[in-house]
Amino acid sequence: MAELDIGLGKSARRAYELGELALLPSRRTREVDLVDLSWQIDAYSFEIPIIGSAMDSVTSPATAIALDKLGGLGVLDLEGVWTRHDDPGPALAELEGLGHDEVLVRLRELYSAPVDHDLVSQRISELQAAGAYAAGSVSPRRVAEMADTLLKAELDLLLIQGSVISAEHVSSSDDPLNLKSFVRELETPVIVGGCVSYQAALHLMRTGAAGVLVGVDSGSSSTAGWVTGIGTGHATAIADVRAARMRHLDETGVYVHVIANGGINTGGDIAKAIACGADAVMMGSALAAADEAPGAGFHWGRSVAHPELPQGVVVGVGREGPLEQILNGPAADGEGATNIVGALRQSMATLGFERLKDLQKAELMVLS
Repeated sequence: MAELDIGLGKSARRAYELGELALLPSRRTREVDLVDLSWQIDAYSFEIPIIGSAMDSVTSPATAIALDKLGGLGVLDLEGVWTRHDDPGPALAELEGLGHDEVLVRLRELYSAPVDHDLVSQRISELQAAGAYAAGSVSPRRVAEMADTLLKAELDLLLIQGSVISAEHVSSSDDPLNLKSFVRELETPVIVGGCVSYQAALHLMRTGAAGVLVGVDSGSSSTAGWVTGIGTGHATAIADVRAARMRHLDETGVYVHVIANGGINTGGDIAKAIACGADAVMMGSALAAADEAPGAGFHWGRSVAHPELPQGVVVGVGREGPLEQILNGPAADGEGATNIVGALRQSMATLGFERLKDLQKAELMVLS
């Protein structure tokens, strides 16, 4: 891609957000009921390409189970309130009657409790007992500390997730995390991220990860880009990581799944992310607006409670309806917040594609 001069001796690439793109119809259309939205990572198959974000406002054990029954995957934050408190439900329910500043104070109180490894095991067991896939997320700095607990709990999928994660981390610690060794020692498939560049994604794929998350906390509740200046246009990031996947596939014969994460709210957003190269998407605020969501009409990331450098805010998302309506309709209005899966099906049918892999071949146009 051509670079633009931004000053004497300094250039930069032009990056694109999903909202700046549109999908171009081709010569063929098809019936909606002839569209297949299923996908698979490692040995695990899903009916829809939607992953519930590992955020306490989105995914509780109950909502992870509900999302599983609807064909998606819910990921529990294993450093969140559900592994710090026996029953955080009543405290979270109280948020609905509080003002924004009061919500922030209450959340910081909840996150001040330490992570309980027994609760980590208990939450995973709850998912397994309900017949749901057990997927959990931990930060890179805590994954080694929790390794024994995670191994004994027999997670189906482990996400090692940070704002930005790399395969090579320079540290003053005598024993920094060796991501490649750790991933290869686990029998559990690992998804790692976030990343936004070709080179970083390629290095993460070479660790043996089953999937990579694309995005630098770019959702509505994150201020990481504003605070740190790090990030890129999401569409460009997905396309770049797709290119890394193709190179890795050529080198090894191993296909690594690309999961777009951040700022994806509608079926159209999902369709464009997949057209850029994603296999699935991780959704936050759109699912936080479900009646069953634990955030009581609010949405936030754990970084909002960071004592020194918070990189997020509490966002009011309200209530859009039951989780099943948000995913499968009927749509409450024409804004796209409900019947997300139906919109994705309609997009694929209009474009004439049967499967998600076919949608990755769609033609895209720049609108601005």
